Amino acid sequence: MKKITFKVDGMMCPMCESHANDAVRNIYPKAKVSSSHKSGETIVVGEGIDPTRVKESIEKTGYRVLDVKEEEYVKKGFFSSLFSKK
Repeated sequence: MKKITFKVDGMMCPMCESHANDAVRNIYPKAKVSSSHKSGETIVVGEGIDPTRVKESIEKTGYRVLDVKEEEYVKKGFFSSLFSKK
């Protein structure tokens, strides 16, 4: 699973976060999506996510994607540490 972080310029309020989240969910309904106008980021976690397609979708809503960072998603939490494969 991948975690992709998009640096997004132009989000000013919680409604802006919702617009960015909806833009991603429209093309990847099963992805986990969260946005923050305070940090200027949208984070997408899922399988088979195309960063270019997400960037285009976010930019169609009027925001500008400044940077994209991809990394392997490492599940965090109490139970994941107990049952992680080593």
